[in-house]
Amino acid sequence: MKTQEIKFKNLNTNYSVLIGKNTINFLPRKLKLLCPKTKNIALIFDKKVPFKFQKILKRKLKNYNLIFLLFNANEKNKSMGTINKYLQILLSKNFNRADLIIAVGGGITGDVAGLVASIFKRGINFINLPTTLLAQVDSAIGGKTGINSKYGKNLIGSFYQPKLVVSDIEFISSLPKKEMICGYAEILKHSIIKDKKFFYWLKKNTHFVLRKKSKELAYAIKKSCEIKMHFVNQDVNEKNLRMILNFGHTFAHAIEIKNNYSKKISHGEAVLSGMILATKLSALKKICSLKTLNEIKNIYIKNNLQHTFKKFSHHNSINKLIPFLKNDKKNNDESINFILLRNIGKTALPYKNKIPVNTLKRLTKSISQY
Repeated sequence: MKTQEIKFKNLNTNYSVLIGKNTINFLPRKLKLLCPKTKNIALIFDKKVPFKFQKILKRKLKNYNLIFLLFNANEKNKSMGTINKYLQILLSKNFNRADLIIAVGGGITGDVAGLVASIFKRGINFINLPTTLLAQVDSAIGGKTGINSKYGKNLIGSFYQPKLVVSDIEFISSLPKKEMICGYAEILKHSIIKDKKFFYWLKKNTHFVLRKKSKELAYAIKKSCEIKMHFVNQDVNEKNLRMILNFGHTFAHAIEIKNNYSKKISHGEAVLSGMILATKLSALKKICSLKTLNEIKNIYIKNNLQHTFKKFSHHNSINKLIPFLKNDKKNNDESINFILLRNIGKTALPYKNKIPVNTLKRLTKSISQY
């Protein structure tokens, strides 16, 4: 399979995303070009990533001084305590700004490693090796880093672009189905907000993606990355258009916080739920049609994903999310800022649908009836 390369370009930053099988083989050569003065490399390595990849990276990076920082990647460890621990280790090992941090893991690992890289000596080289489908299609693209607090998810963070992203689909080969669904949620979201043709391609090919068929999987990752980059290139620091990428996430983050980031519901399942709730709200407010809502529902049903939105089909279950919606990053006053859908491939603009909490409480019964 031919390696795909997508280039991220804006006024301040250029970097490549490599997508394909065994793309990790390109790492030593790229490292020499991108970080010629690097001597020390810290690999923040998710414990769940198969040990064989540790051995592969040791072999490929044998010309550098390596330290492996094993990370138990979960939402509770996505914290200031973890950040401080890694900063102290890097300082004690005399790392400097010419050295390098590599994240090897999913989105949580990338968020933590990226934040450490952004604040260590005001910025150290950073490369991301995303090992989950979710990270490869979403969090590894765009330079957002972040940790959680008791007030909500990703409320502390920075924007910091990597030198390189290497999305090797060999990492995905050992992922369980729940993790594949997690990544698929973001792939589907990207098609819904930007690309109708890609949405109809997913209607035909989702089962191949979920079954890890290399050709279809690589295409879905590439398309997803291109769509995310389209928004990021226009709005690197998420002041306006990039917020469209949060379609479904206002509800999704509330679901996650309400469940205390429990493993019972993954981020992707929360996003799948959130997209249906956001589309129902769009239909209720006459922004999109019932036909659009049903088209999206049908892709869930065809691929046995309807369990995600059935949990939130009663107004009481939606009402219980409202207290957790208030602390979303997109809110800048007492109203809740939703990204709503016009039709497949197009959303309403950010800040056009701000709904007061009391109004939303009155709407939940109607939302549940759609």
